[in-house]
Amino acid sequence: MTDDPKNSLNEQPQGLSAQDQYRAQKQLPPAAAVLHETVRLLGEEELNRNLSALWWSALAAGLSMGFSLMTRGLLQAYLPAGGGFYLVECAGYSVGFVIVILARQQLFTENTITAVLPLMSSVSWQKFGCLLRLWLVVMLGNLVGVAIFAYGLGRMALFDPKVLHAFANIGEEVMHNSPSQMFTKGIMAGWLIAMMVWMNAAIRARLMVIILMTYIISIGGFTHIIVGSAEVLFLVFQGHVSVGSYFLDFALPTLAGNIVGGSLIFALISHAQVRGDEQLNVEQEP
Repeated sequence: MTDDPKNSLNEQPQGLSAQDQYRAQKQLPPAAAVLHETVRLLGEEELNRNLSALWWSALAAGLSMGFSLMTRGLLQAYLPAGGGFYLVECAGYSVGFVIVILARQQLFTENTITAVLPLMSSVSWQKFGCLLRLWLVVMLGNLVGVAIFAYGLGRMALFDPKVLHAFANIGEEVMHNSPSQMFTKGIMAGWLIAMMVWMNAAIRARLMVIILMTYIISIGGFTHIIVGSAEVLFLVFQGHVSVGSYFLDFALPTLAGNIVGGSLIFALISHAQVRGDEQLNVEQEP
């Protein structure tokens, strides 16, 4: 006689009390379906927010993301050159993400997974319209926020010339990429941000996850539409890069890459995994 696999998790292992079994089950990580539902519900909440709330939250997020450029620039300016200090400098990139995510501000690249899962779960033109509205408002709010921050860094008497030079160096590093590199590196950045959102739904150590995933983006030189906009717009306001180059060489290919990495790769695969598990469970039912 064969055991029913559906009952295997309910059987109490020999030698364990009911209390010990309960403790063991509490240590199990949440199932993929639970994570999917957590992120989906977060996406539903975002899709249903009114335009005013979305706009101000997105604007705040854009301003906050400017601290990634500021912190990394300060570290680059004051750390000794060479000797692996680049790895320390890159840690400054995570600061803006920590502020935005822990403060629950609206960041566009987070929405490439959270707001997409509700649409994948229940496809309709209404939800597609809500998704486009969300993306448009959040993207505009984020870009206005980082533009204000980047302008202030260059125009206000806040920093020494060597710090301003460091800000420019960071922007020039981004612009050394070709449009195709902006796109492919944007895919990786969007993928990492989507994984960060997924992992944050699974564990309580959110700060560690945020720092780890965004640090990888920084040391890898991957392109992120919001942080990268702060870096490149600083050059635009300093007269080193044209507005047309910002949009054509950086913003459009990076935006496309972030969407592909976050929505068309990670979100789609994660959704397919959960739907595959659900189909398997249905087939196993008597």
